Amino acid sequence: MTDDPIYHVDGDLEPASEATVSVDDRGFRYGDAAFETLRAYGGRIFAWEAHRERLERTCEALSLEHGLAAADLRERIDETLAANDLADAYVRLSITRGVQPGKLTPDPEVDPTVVVYVKPLPRGGLEGEPVWDGPATVETVATRRVPDESIPAAAKTHNYLNGILARTELEPGSDEALLCDLEGRVTEGATSNLCFVRNGTVHTPTTDGPVLPGITRDIVLELAREAGISVREGRYEPDAVRAADEAFLTNRTWELRPIGTLDGRAIGGGPVTDRLARLYDERVERTCYE
Repeated sequence: MTDDPIYHVDGDLEPASEATVSVDDRGFRYGDAAFETLRAYGGRIFAWEAHRERLERTCEALSLEHGLAAADLRERIDETLAANDLADAYVRLSITRGVQPGKLTPDPEVDPTVVVYVKPLPRGGLEGEPVWDGPATVETVATRRVPDESIPAAAKTHNYLNGILARTELEPGSDEALLCDLEGRVTEGATSNLCFVRNGTVHTPTTDGPVLPGITRDIVLELAREAGISVREGRYEPDAVRAADEAFLTNRTWELRPIGTLDGRAIGGGPVTDRLARLYDERVERTCYE
């Protein structure tokens, strides 16, 4: 990849140094946009269909009728990877409502802004390396997760103010903020889902609450069930996580990242975390590299 990467902006490949989006774009003005973070392994997008479906659900939640075919979006991603000569990469696909008159109420007619950008990541799978340099240092924070009744938790939008406020509370050296709901029960990290292990059972906050249904989370739970590992989705107090035998975070970039400490209390990974990480690597290897 060159020092000036190539981005895909509104149907054109452009050097990053020249790529622009209008200051009147609603994605800039209001965070009025949907996005997906994906990973390419060996030149293949992992779990593309799941990402495509979630992107569609987010656009439906925003009433953002962009009119773009899934094949068109996928072609733009593939073109961006090829232009940057990348096989293993972080990929972000964004669709905004585009430029409209400066008023909060959106116009039904949409000329969307579509941006794809990529950056290199290490190889994944059985011969891969994690992108993180060690288990995560995590803190529970005072900032609460926005209730699902206010902003749908399943909608992956450009408005990340909730997570930003959570991250500003962290002490230097911490990696992730763990947010609770209004009742004080754990939900998720600022950019990750939470899993923890007690007595061999994998526990995770239910998506019936204000929790993003992470695609990596879903794959990990699927792999656990296939392997005969007990899974429970529920509502948990922070003390339940602090007392866990193992705990880890999931997202598309980190994959599975053990929690080294939560609020200064050591937890770490363990045999269940290690087994699930291995199963995940095997899935990536089988799907993308073979």
